[in-house]
Amino acid sequence: MATLSLSNTPSTSVSSRLTSSLSFSFSPSLSSKKNIIRLPQLQANLCFNCYNNAISSLPVKKSRVSTCISATMAANVVQEVLPPALDSTSDPPAVFDGTTRLYISYTCPFAQRVWITRNCKGLQEKIKLVPIDLKNRPDWYKEKVYPANKVPSLEHNNEVKGESLDLIKYVDSHFEGPSLFPDDPTKKEFAEELFAYTDTFSKSVVSFMKGDGNEPGAAFDHIETALSKFNEGPFFLGQFSLVDIAYAPFIERFQPFLLEVKKYDITAGRPKLAAWIEEMNKNEAFNQTRRDPKELVEIYKQRLRLISELWVFQSHRSTS
Repeated sequence: MATLSLSNTPSTSVSSRLTSSLSFSFSPSLSSKKNIIRLPQLQANLCFNCYNNAISSLPVKKSRVSTCISATMAANVVQEVLPPALDSTSDPPAVFDGTTRLYISYTCPFAQRVWITRNCKGLQEKIKLVPIDLKNRPDWYKEKVYPANKVPSLEHNNEVKGESLDLIKYVDSHFEGPSLFPDDPTKKEFAEELFAYTDTFSKSVVSFMKGDGNEPGAAFDHIETALSKFNEGPFFLGQFSLVDIAYAPFIERFQPFLLEVKKYDITAGRPKLAAWIEEMNKNEAFNQTRRDPKELVEIYKQRLRLISELWVFQSHRSTS
């Protein structure tokens, strides 16, 4: 029988750097020395789609293996020194000089999606981060880079593209690194359904946060049900994918805010969601993009206060 062993074997390849930062102990009662597979090596050489084919041949319970693998699949030992955000006083980069640039805001969940994808694929040296100060954004960003004046945007091959869900797919399909999207038709169809649901999900939760709607139980129950569809791992498609990346920045923000401000625990009665959050928190590619939960709560408190003050101001204007 096969032995499944996780190790932290060093390697010089880019893809292996994605999987060497975490080590796990996994010791089922399997004794044959002929079939020892070291997971970092396995992960480094397998994309999303060929992983299932390789692992299916092992006489090990798939759900246990996929949890271990998914926890480290997107981990990257590269620790970046993050550049300061550029504001209205900053000079523009040399746009369209052949450098691939990802324009983000450190606090924007939409931009965070693409940032996570970049990290998951080990593209820190291929795609340069250009953070923008959204409160004092430079004029040149709209004039020279992206007329929509939003983040994220990606400068690549003398073009600038936008929209976060489009960009995570673009980065996954146009750059090297492990595939983060399945070929399986059933999983692809389900993934597209979940991509389409992201706006409904976030609007439902934000409405409750603003005090305009009911508790977002139905929205989080939808997530719980979605996480139950595939049993080979704790993620939406079983294995870690772009779908997890699409939801992670928003759940990262909603969970602490709802717990502190609304006393609403999104994981209560939702074991799949709780397990998903636990596994995402092991993902170093994601962790490198995260903010302090207290900071996120304060950001949302400030935004909701501004919305409330604007509503009061407009109400007074309409009655005066």
